[in-house]
Amino acid sequence: MAKTEQGNGLDLRGSSEKLTDNGTIGSYGSEPEVKGSVPGDTEVDKYGFTGGAQQTGERAEEIPIDVLRQREAKWLEMLNNWDKWMAKKHKKVKERCQKGIPPSLRGRAWLFLTGGKVRREQNQGKFQELDSQPGDPKWVDIIERDLHRQFPFHEMFAARGGHGQQDLLRVLKAYTLHRPEEGYCQAQAPIAAVLLMHMPAEDAFWVLVQICEKYLPGYYSTGLEAIQLDGEILYALLRRVSSVAHRHLKKHKLEPILYMTEWFMCAFSRTLPWASVLRVWDMFLCEGVKILFRVGLVLLKCTLGSQEKLKANQGLYETMELLRKIQPQYMQEGFLVHEIIELVVSEKDIEKEHHAQLRRWKETHGDLHCKSPPRMHGAKAIIAADPPSRQDLRQRPTIIVESPLAPKTDGQRPDDTKENGKTKEEKEKKTIPLPQGVVNPYLPPSNPSPHLKHLTVQGSKESLSSAEQDTYL
Repeated sequence: MAKTEQGNGLDLRGSSEKLTDNGTIGSYGSEPEVKGSVPGDTEVDKYGFTGGAQQTGERAEEIPIDVLRQREAKWLEMLNNWDKWMAKKHKKVKERCQKGIPPSLRGRAWLFLTGGKVRREQNQGKFQELDSQPGDPKWVDIIERDLHRQFPFHEMFAARGGHGQQDLLRVLKAYTLHRPEEGYCQAQAPIAAVLLMHMPAEDAFWVLVQICEKYLPGYYSTGLEAIQLDGEILYALLRRVSSVAHRHLKKHKLEPILYMTEWFMCAFSRTLPWASVLRVWDMFLCEGVKILFRVGLVLLKCTLGSQEKLKANQGLYETMELLRKIQPQYMQEGFLVHEIIELVVSEKDIEKEHHAQLRRWKETHGDLHCKSPPRMHGAKAIIAADPPSRQDLRQRPTIIVESPLAPKTDGQRPDDTKENGKTKEEKEKKTIPLPQGVVNPYLPPSNPSPHLKHLTVQGSKESLSSAEQDTYL
């Protein structure tokens, strides 16, 4: 594997540093003293970054507020009837993912798209059980060494021992206990970190499980056989997409594993500017791994796809540098998303090439050492393979605010007698209708989960830990 840039967060060989050690960490500047915070005079962008290569500049697309509100309403309606939309209107779901999921609902949408919501409901208390265990010291030690490398310019992970790093340790440790035969791969850390930016630790854990088991099976297993196979698939597809780029890489014997490992294993979270990362993930979690192949093909075609572009990059070293530092215009949100959608690479193309490369692998290397489960190509395939019940998809608010208009539970109100004497029609006249698809946040569910009863907030001064609440919309 090619050596990665310092501080980019992916180093599969490990590190000598540890979260609990004293001394300096990384090369991104002084570390805040306050846990889970950045200095008060530091400017933070809308994604939470204080600087660094992934901080989004002026090229990030701005969506008009009225359009954003319309999209939020549409997504709320979809999430409230998720099984019906996935069964009958999946094409519309895909189109809305391509347009970009509203930031306020991105975490919840990712949870539903991946099937993480269903896994969580079917395994109530599982994460808490894993979280309470100490974990294998071997894996915990490696994870602790990696924590400070994950998005050090993001406010959530800037502080050593801060809340972001603590949750990241919890999620990754829980995964090693969930899949002890697989353990921990350092490329999982940025995946988990991206998820934690959008959802609580328990949700992030189940989405990570789905990504590792359904979307990218075998990627993080010993030997990295699955990623090597996908590298050969990418190389074969490139011949069809850009023969010029394919010939150039073949001429210099530049193996795919040298330039695409970090791209695919981290789902481009370490490569693209942040606005583009989020748009790619919206599509990836909806449509599956073909999106990663499309992104890789677009970057290779744009970077190496013409003789003019190759004139100044004739050698192996120059080509590697070019692929490590992709030109910004090729990674810009609007351009990249358009190219991804326009590029015709389907699940059938990938599976056909997968079988061809698997035959070649067996001829040269023998059978695969790690037997991975079949890859699921996106949300539709996941929900079709294991249809969820309505109960599993039901949205339960984890913070219930008592309405001042609601009846008191600790005793009768003075006018209870009058209310009880009214007819059903008179009571219904006082009901305030809500827009379709919107759930009244002030009313508790008719049959709340026993795990949620203790989360009722009695006063505005109380706060809940990140493990107990769902603060995103």
